[in-house]
Amino acid sequence: MSQYLWPFGNKLAPKALPDDPTSQANWKEVASQHLDFQWYLDFDGHKIHGSVTHTMAVLKSNLDTVVFDTGYLEVQAVTVGGATAQWKLGTADPVMGSALIITLPTAAAAGSMISVKIQYNTTPECKALGWLTKEQTMGGKHPYVFSQCEPIYMRTMAPCQDTPSIKATYSASVNSELPALMSALRVSPPVNGQPHDGKVVGKDRVTYIYNQPIAIPSYLIALAAGDVVYKQFPDTGENWTSGVWTEPSFLDKAYHEFVEDTTKFLKTEEAIVTPYRFGVYDLLVLPYAFPYGGMENCCLTFVTPAIVVGDRALVDVVVHELTHSWFGNSITHANASHFWLNEGWTTYMERVLQEKIHDPAERGFSYIIGRKQLDDALKDYENTPKYQRLVIPFNRGENPDDAYSVIPYEKGSNFLLHLERTLGGLDVFLPYVKNYVETFTGQSITTDTWKDHLYDYFRKNGGAEKIAALDSVKWDAWLNGEGLDLPDTISYDKTKAQPAYDLAARWDQSRGQDPTQVFTASDISGFESNQTTVFLQTLANYPTFAKTHIDALASIYDVDTSPNVEISWPFYQLALQGPKSEAATAWLQRALDWVVGKSDNMVKGRMKYNRPIFQAAAKVNRDVTVNWYCQYRNVFHPIAQDMLDKDLGLTNGCPT
Repeated sequence: MSQYLWPFGNKLAPKALPDDPTSQANWKEVASQHLDFQWYLDFDGHKIHGSVTHTMAVLKSNLDTVVFDTGYLEVQAVTVGGATAQWKLGTADPVMGSALIITLPTAAAAGSMISVKIQYNTTPECKALGWLTKEQTMGGKHPYVFSQCEPIYMRTMAPCQDTPSIKATYSASVNSELPALMSALRVSPPVNGQPHDGKVVGKDRVTYIYNQPIAIPSYLIALAAGDVVYKQFPDTGENWTSGVWTEPSFLDKAYHEFVEDTTKFLKTEEAIVTPYRFGVYDLLVLPYAFPYGGMENCCLTFVTPAIVVGDRALVDVVVHELTHSWFGNSITHANASHFWLNEGWTTYMERVLQEKIHDPAERGFSYIIGRKQLDDALKDYENTPKYQRLVIPFNRGENPDDAYSVIPYEKGSNFLLHLERTLGGLDVFLPYVKNYVETFTGQSITTDTWKDHLYDYFRKNGGAEKIAALDSVKWDAWLNGEGLDLPDTISYDKTKAQPAYDLAARWDQSRGQDPTQVFTASDISGFESNQTTVFLQTLANYPTFAKTHIDALASIYDVDTSPNVEISWPFYQLALQGPKSEAATAWLQRALDWVVGKSDNMVKGRMKYNRPIFQAAAKVNRDVTVNWYCQYRNVFHPIAQDMLDKDLGLTNGCPT
């Protein structure tokens, strides 16, 4: 065990962090430092067979028990230091799973290292893994599997200390009949070698070896396996490489979409903050069932194919995900209550990059687009106002996914924008950001830790004037406040939004007229796609439009069939906005067709799109909506299934 250095200078670091209300592991007594996975992928059985070995630092004197988080796992055997150990699974909790309680053969001393190996299988109930049939992929030739471990689903893929308070390195050996990818550095076979090491994809089994030398939280351990190929972006001369993985039929589209901007974004962020740490920054474009826009898995960002629209209009999703390399993957929230530290900081810095790469107007425009989504989310949580907070007081065993929305992203980024302006602007704030990253890289922190550092920095780099500015901030209102309004009025650069506002006002003023005689496609011919999005979002702020106007929007501007989902999505929301209106009834089935991708057999798996549409559709006709959803439920990722079931009130799943 000597190769793993003792991670905590004072040997007490985990004890200084608050308890994690979503974990049953005893991570304050013994902490995983390295995980080694030996996995065999069973596509027919929808299972992973194998083992995980934890190398652990003992933090408590006379440690006699190790407790891991698990969920829906079949545990077969446990050894500690090679000796058989007694173990049992605790009572299953619907959110936290079953604690795996291991009795050590011999008590361990504080300061020592122990090795715990667990042989196990996943089960088809695993929440982290989405197993797709070949028909659910783009190529239609082979099945596919991909993971989503954030926030607390790694425990369904392997026994672990499933809390972001603990970070560990990992290695993996993955035996698979399809190319396998992980959120780590590929050891073998070579990334730029023949696909599947020259073997027959879908038939021959190949062992893929990975190593992640940087300690990361459990939710960033990721796996994907399918008929995927790789194309590297041109070398930039940096100490890292970048490229894109996806299915063969989609490779040229994906490469074209991301080759111009990905490395440019990454280099710009390095110049603002600190050098990129992870050695490789690759993108994996997944099938449409992926439930998010992107997931910042270290070395391998997962993205939805819905952002591949041909004109690079949605590549800012990549800006967000690569920014997590610093804010989240390096500085990590200690537990779900402080999730905004990940997402608020990342959204804020994503928009700083937009200003640096484009102009200040672009930054303001992004805030305007996000503000509409924030206002909608705050309204959605009127009945559960604690989810409107930045720092959410989760109860033990409460599912953090119940609070998942844009609030930590948008409210958090607005808070940081407010701090930036209060302290004197970007020139003052960005040096602090760099110091923040340098100070906490590799650590998991709470909001109080961040706030203390903020004060500390400006006490040393600004004195009484800056401390007075910080004291003027409505800290409690921003961090713990509830309600539909932000504590302070935040203004944005409206240069790019104004044409969209003006066109929306013209549509509002055209009520009672034939819109096809008033408007033409040339109205938006000079718009960027984001301006069309803001135009449609702004229309939603007006009273419900008649069916003639909704129909005309579609026929004049083709917004219902746009390949850019950030345009078609707000249109369908607008069409369903008045649940008892003639327009909503007329557009209901087309909206439901759109949300499952019926026209092209591709599921729109991203929850940002499908949850609001299903919710709105249910208000128009619940029976039709539920029946339609239940026909397609199995093609959504398990996490999306759970959230959509709750949205539609299906406490026991779909009726049989």
